Amino acid sequence: MSNEHESAVALSEGRASSAALAVFLLAASAVLYAACGEERSPAPPASASGPSASAASYVGSARCATCHPQQHGSWKGSDHAHAMQPATAEHVRGDFANAAFHAAGVTTRFQERDGKFYVATEDASGAMREFEIAHTFGRDPLQQYLIAFPRGIVQSLGIAWDTRAGEQGGQRWYHLYADAPPPAGDPLHWTGREQRWNHQCAECHATDLDKRYDRARDAYDTRWAELGVGCESCHGAGSAHVAWAEGDAEARARDARRGFARRLSAPQGAWVMRDEARGIAEWQGEPRGTEELETCARCHARRGPLVEHSQPEERFLDAYRPALLDEGLYHADGQILDEVFEWGSFVQSKMHAQGVRCSDCHDSHSSALKAPGNAVCSQCHLPAKFDTPKHHGHARGSLGSACVDCHMPLRTYMGVDGRRDHSFRVPRPDLTLELDTPNACASCHAEKGAKWAHDAVRSWREAPREELPHFARALSAGRRGTADAEERLLRLAADAAQPAIARATAWNLLPPLAGTRTLRAFDAALADPEPLIRAAALGALAELEALPPSGAVLAALADPTRLVRIAAARALAGTDRSQLSAEAQQRYAAAFAEAREAELALAERPQSWINLGNLELRAGNAAEAERCFGQARDLDPRFVPAWVNLADVQRLRGDEAGARESLERAQLLEPANADVAHALGLLLTRTGERERGREELRRAHELAPRNARYAFVHAVALHDAGARDEALAVLERAQRERPADRDVLHALAAYEEERGNAAAVQRWRRALEQLQGDGGR
Repeated sequence: MSNEHESAVALSEGRASSAALAVFLLAASAVLYAACGEERSPAPPASASGPSASAASYVGSARCATCHPQQHGSWKGSDHAHAMQPATAEHVRGDFANAAFHAAGVTTRFQERDGKFYVATEDASGAMREFEIAHTFGRDPLQQYLIAFPRGIVQSLGIAWDTRAGEQGGQRWYHLYADAPPPAGDPLHWTGREQRWNHQCAECHATDLDKRYDRARDAYDTRWAELGVGCESCHGAGSAHVAWAEGDAEARARDARRGFARRLSAPQGAWVMRDEARGIAEWQGEPRGTEELETCARCHARRGPLVEHSQPEERFLDAYRPALLDEGLYHADGQILDEVFEWGSFVQSKMHAQGVRCSDCHDSHSSALKAPGNAVCSQCHLPAKFDTPKHHGHARGSLGSACVDCHMPLRTYMGVDGRRDHSFRVPRPDLTLELDTPNACASCHAEKGAKWAHDAVRSWREAPREELPHFARALSAGRRGTADAEERLLRLAADAAQPAIARATAWNLLPPLAGTRTLRAFDAALADPEPLIRAAALGALAELEALPPSGAVLAALADPTRLVRIAAARALAGTDRSQLSAEAQQRYAAAFAEAREAELALAERPQSWINLGNLELRAGNAAEAERCFGQARDLDPRFVPAWVNLADVQRLRGDEAGARESLERAQLLEPANADVAHALGLLLTRTGERERGREELRRAHELAPRNARYAFVHAVALHDAGARDEALAVLERAQRERPADRDVLHALAAYEEERGNAAAVQRWRRALEQLQGDGGR
């Protein structure tokens, strides 16, 4: 919650606050992670299966077939069309012939009776019950099943059907958490809040889905225009287009968008092979816009909503906050790691930079590749130059000779769903050796190691790649907090030749490393033409100590992109706004309202209330922040960050007893939670129980050994207790782990000075000077 940075070394005089546990929600997926179970399982309520209130504007894909039979026919066989359908014999692919599945001591049975499908499995309490299947979810390579509960809640069963052929290992039931199926009561159990269809994946499996969440009742009246991803999911509501098509010729000629809010069609032009020696086609024709990519990104990006019910014509960054190349989601070189879908990798690629769009490789309506195998790539890459052993170093027709084997490595999600990295990168075994990032060669030659792969690639490539710059080195340095991390990240952030998503990620990593060089770089970043850069720089500014609002930050309140305006409001929330002009105050209020709306778009998740509470606290609204944290706690009393943040605001209003009770509740829920131990240790120290406080601070450090902040605070507590040698040992280990942490370096210099160790003092002060060439923080 609160920014815990202190310049003082003495714990007794430092501010005591809990860790900030804001969780920005960036999930949008084809795997369901969603919600709390109920006592009964009736048939789907009408309110959860009816058309949306805006159905008059949506005409349905069948209406489109009247004039577009070829496109409709292609779409009808697509995964998009089958993304979600009623649970009927036509759509159900799993074995419901009294089949049984065993996992984690639970035997689940599947049956069909009178044309309806049922599953008998463990409910929210751990008891066995039978549930009726309401809908199918997806088709290939797996199919999930949805079950309706009271209050409009719909849950996704954790056991899925593997639809692959038997010879591929399919035609079986399996658990999505095969290694450790979550027990009843766990948020990831199929009846838990994290498996609630309404807010996790529904939007990308139905057309014009309107969640209609009722915060007062924790209930839904979810509606949609059409099941599955229909024509209007991409093109937008079609009633005005139908009217245009049925109008007179003169009226049709006047409307270039043909009745749509924006026209989603390919620009005039073609990919032309101008230079056969280079062997790569170039676009010749009208400029290639972003509409198509932004349309696909709505569901093919890891992102969180900025509004509750967006429409296809809205710009991507006006409706969503995409995940950047964050640790845990992507490797340092941008390769996919967690379930991040395609957009985040594609926008890193040279293909994207040159104007390639999804429909250059995929048919817009069937989603199938436009040609088999390497022929897709040969549309723009001359086969005589690229589809040869001289280029790829493998025998024709062998593994490794396919373009995707080297340039689009595969990673499997949900047990059976293989997805390819869309950054179209060149294998870099040299980066594996340097940074421990994956390389495609290891997919087939893992036993030979990265050194062998590096030498093999060098043996057939005309020029080595290791001298080419790559943002991986800067992002890796930022993640590790190396001494040169700030410089590397600032260089990346300012390099317009690098992908915008990598440059924005650099800004995400800068706050813990920021010195005056970073502060001087903000104005240029806020003038960057890429909204991702502007938003990320404002996000970094919000994490630093309160600074007077600059003209560039104030201007960002009126930015044309909603994501940037929200970031500007967050950055300004923690500043003194009393001297702002009336116009600036109005713009701030409007942007702050958008920031609130963005969090409330997922108001059924306690994480959103934590985010909103932190925003309110930053803006000086402590009472409202406490209400938000209480709402998070009430939604899920087992959600530990709610208790930790609640304790912090209780501390701020002087209620140490309440804060202690909240933290002790949190520790009962998660005894091995480092954030809880740290916050409790600070509280105990403040209230005079220093010995027990030191023990909790030690536990926090041991539970999160890479957290330099926890190491620093633990060392300060040891020092204050007279254990100076032990404190120095803790700080030295922390410095090796995070060489650029200024608090650790300041403490090392101060404590060595106390000991009279002039050489050590000079060493640590020199390290500080190297971090900041002009000597200031």
